Amino acid sequence: MSTLSELLAEHTELSGAAGGHLQRVVAEWQLLADLSFADLQMWVHSQRTHDTSDDGTSGDTTHMVCVAQCRPNTAPTVFPSDVVGTSITVDENPQVFGALVSGRILREEDPTWVGSVAIRREAVPVRFEGSVVGVLARAINLTQPRLPSPLELSYQDCANDLCQMVSEGTFPQNEGNPRGLSTPRAGDGFIRVDEHCAVQYASPNALSAYHRMGWTSELGGNNLAEVTVSLLTDPFESEEAAAMLRAAAEGHAGMRIEADAHRATVLIRAVPLRPRGELVGAVILVRDVTEVKRRDLALISKDATIREIHHRVKNNLQSVSALLRLQARRTPNEEARQALGEAVRRVASIALVHELLSGSVDEEVDLDVAIDQLVPVMADVASGGSDVVVRRVGKIGVVKSDLAMPMVMVLTELIQNAVEHGFAPEQSGLVLIETSRTTRELVITVHDNGIGLPPDFDPQKSDRLGLQIVHTLVQIELSGTLELRSGTDGGTDAVLTVPLR
Repeated sequence: MSTLSELLAEHTELSGAAGGHLQRVVAEWQLLADLSFADLQMWVHSQRTHDTSDDGTSGDTTHMVCVAQCRPNTAPTVFPSDVVGTSITVDENPQVFGALVSGRILREEDPTWVGSVAIRREAVPVRFEGSVVGVLARAINLTQPRLPSPLELSYQDCANDLCQMVSEGTFPQNEGNPRGLSTPRAGDGFIRVDEHCAVQYASPNALSAYHRMGWTSELGGNNLAEVTVSLLTDPFESEEAAAMLRAAAEGHAGMRIEADAHRATVLIRAVPLRPRGELVGAVILVRDVTEVKRRDLALISKDATIREIHHRVKNNLQSVSALLRLQARRTPNEEARQALGEAVRRVASIALVHELLSGSVDEEVDLDVAIDQLVPVMADVASGGSDVVVRRVGKIGVVKSDLAMPMVMVLTELIQNAVEHGFAPEQSGLVLIETSRTTRELVITVHDNGIGLPPDFDPQKSDRLGLQIVHTLVQIELSGTLELRSGTDGGTDAVLTVPLR
């Protein structure tokens, strides 16, 4: 299905500003659908031309195209199938065309039947900078009548005010939301206040939210700004909330904030109502996000704890590495000194992964950063005075922490093995780390242009500790494969294949 912007570009010649206004209406119209108990459709006048006659001349092309559709959360839907992208003519829906031409809201007195469903339709012109740029069609299901409860009456009253504002181009407003807070729905908690911020109606969910904040009586008749100030913990936050509520009640641009009370955290959004330029108050949406906030804080605390653990493990491993390095310097036996040097390198590679994890917020490691930090150390310890250059070609990418640790150890061993054993004494050479990554697997090739593999070399039977570690990690930790083979231009290729699924 095409997006709203694609359909507008295909069917209309609206300016970018007008298209942006339609997108803002669509972004906010879930509130209107819920308050209306109605399905919503956005129609625009199509300005494409179609060849309709046999001689190729352009015929009557007056039609409108549906570019967006919304269903209510508070009532059964009228249109179970999507109509986005379909078109209508004036004969098929004269009401929508009438609203487009006249610029007035048109309502049906008698219901219309769509199959076995009786609906009442309404067409609301969408105005921007004095011009009608689209038509918002409301369709209310009448087959399941509801008692005219105070909640429903208040919902519909606010919906009519918002539709009037849409027809005048004053809704939606540019709302302040610097923290990117989510939008409470009408069902989360609905409060209607007058121009003095006195509560005219509060839904049961809104009352429950304020009760959880510490309010012990009814909200009706009370000044919502004063009630909110008395409940919120932070004095600066309470004044901000009160100022927001008063400003919305006085018709100024609305806002949304997240406020902490003694017992709860609530998300509050204020939507001013000014139909026909008349100040009638505001709609206040309230959502109790106490449990969501508690889970978020728990996750933040857990994440910080995990990063701190990685940091401490890294420090401990670096201390172990320093002790091993000190012991290697004091050991007279050359073979023991080399073994301790290899242990230092292996511990350092593990410490590096923990260091990268301590700075990660999603338990992922950029292997390119890890390898780039390890390569200079490994090249410096090349035996026999060989002048070997290690270079990475391509990006390995980011992997999860459970893959990062064994992969760094495997690559460390393979690169070190190529540097130390792939070249003759005093021989210069090049070690290339080449990568190929798909959605299914990661293939890393460590290639050297050295002396190649010894005759009848079997990596599975090798007594080298490094290769034994590599095979164990590849098979058990990575569930991958490792192949050692002669390179096409000489030297040796170590091909590591790791599944990513």
